[in-house]
Amino acid sequence: MKQAIDNFSGDPSGYAAYRPTYPDSLFEFLYRHTAHFDVAWDCGTGNGQVASVLAGRFTTVYGTDVSNDQLQLAAKKENIIYRNERSEQSTLATSSVDLITVAQAIHWFDFDAYYKEVRRVAKPGALFAAWTYNLLNISPAIDDIIHHFYFDIIYPYWDNERRIVEDGYKRISFPFEEIQAPVFQINRKYNLKHLIGYLGTWSAVKHFKETERKDPLQIIEKELETAWGMAGERDVFWPVYMRAGRVVK
Repeated sequence: MKQAIDNFSGDPSGYAAYRPTYPDSLFEFLYRHTAHFDVAWDCGTGNGQVASVLAGRFTTVYGTDVSNDQLQLAAKKENIIYRNERSEQSTLATSSVDLITVAQAIHWFDFDAYYKEVRRVAKPGALFAAWTYNLLNISPAIDDIIHHFYFDIIYPYWDNERRIVEDGYKRISFPFEEIQAPVFQINRKYNLKHLIGYLGTWSAVKHFKETERKDPLQIIEKELETAWGMAGERDVFWPVYMRAGRVVK
């Protein structure tokens, strides 16, 4: 089995503070295609961002992650059970889950082992959904700086799995009865500090710091400040790409 990758234990508070949340329309799509609301499983749950939303509709939500540091900061609710374990080797009961979600994480998994586990724990006809977002959009001037940062400064420091994200999960194996999902959009308001904090959560930034012993964000910080201007907050957008389908046994 592919070795588990944990890029997010070093600064779990930053991840919790700066990563964007998902739009209501995404969850409404999941609920429309879910037959029962007994048990949901959020894989690679991180800080419990998705699990905490699902807890508003499901009797029980399981959130699993290889990062215990992330789980320590996860949103706590009475009907959420967090477990520090691989999604490929969960302790969930066989044929017990109505909805399985994996947000911005499936590219880290061993696909064959993970899908085998999904089929094991899913009830017949359960909904499976994996989604990802890529580069954000703010304004042409700011976007140009971020694209330069991404492609010209930190690109060699991304893990190979990043290519799967850039492709919007289009070419991942998907052994389920697919349901066509729309492209969703995250829309958040960020100030400049929040934007820089978000960029700092990128795993390539972490790898750059470890290798070069300096912060790559310092290379673009002044340029970003100039392009940001006097605006306190700006609208920030991310397209969200989803693969969804029914688990047939």
